[in-house]
Amino acid sequence: MNWLTDIVRPKIKKTTPKEISDDLWVKCPECGQMLFSKELKQSLYVCTKCGHHLRLYVDKRLKQLFDDGIYMTLALPAVKEDPLKFKDTQRYTDRIKVYRKKTGNNDAIKVGVGKVGGVDAVVAAMDFSFMGGSMGTAVGEGIVSAAEYAYAHDCPLIIVSASGGARMQEGMLSLMQMARTTAAINRLKEKGLPYISIFSDPTTGGVSASFAMIGDIHIAERGAMIGFAGKRVIEQTIREKLPEGFQTAEYLKEHGMVDIVVERKDLKATVDRVLGLLMANYKAA
Repeated sequence: MNWLTDIVRPKIKKTTPKEISDDLWVKCPECGQMLFSKELKQSLYVCTKCGHHLRLYVDKRLKQLFDDGIYMTLALPAVKEDPLKFKDTQRYTDRIKVYRKKTGNNDAIKVGVGKVGGVDAVVAAMDFSFMGGSMGTAVGEGIVSAAEYAYAHDCPLIIVSASGGARMQEGMLSLMQMARTTAAINRLKEKGLPYISIFSDPTTGGVSASFAMIGDIHIAERGAMIGFAGKRVIEQTIREKLPEGFQTAEYLKEHGMVDIVVERKDLKATVDRVLGLLMANYKAA
């Protein structure tokens, strides 16, 4: 034995994409500040220097919104995984397997049922870390299932959007989800049940052009990017420079597309308050 074998090797905590280890630092994508992960968790993943809201994993999002973080996951219908036999740099089925292993989730959406502000509610949250939160048939089924459960149980529906848009690997089947999700939510609204749409960063493409924009109340996290096409694409199309802050939550609030812009620490209380008011009107009706 030599002196090297006598040294005790440091224990390294295994990390996964789902959970940031306590012994790691995270760099803020906005200001570049190095943030200690323990402090970042305490701030709900908001930069303590510039206030930038980092993207939140879907499980953390659900725990934040449900009372005491307690909820039951709603089982979603199985869908055909590769209807078009799509392949680009890799097979679509292989790509899905990679993201399932990376995130621990089946697809880019999770639906929970539980109490929100003391009210029975359904919350569907999108997972941007799963293929950019792209909307394929699985996401469409998730939104429709959430709306149908809310309809059947007289519950309000809350959807937290985080998406780059339609999933190109599913072609027209992905675009069809825009109509399906919109129809399911409109059926819920015809019954008078509240639907709160929450915009997180980013909410774009087919998601912003369908169910995300038809809420009774639109709540956005501070600084969230909300739009359809990207800023550069729009500028190249119209051959004009877009205004400063275009497609941010604050800009959309100024122009009437968003009702409330909140800090993440205030999101839960805001949703509870709004939900209480909307459900009071529903019961009165």
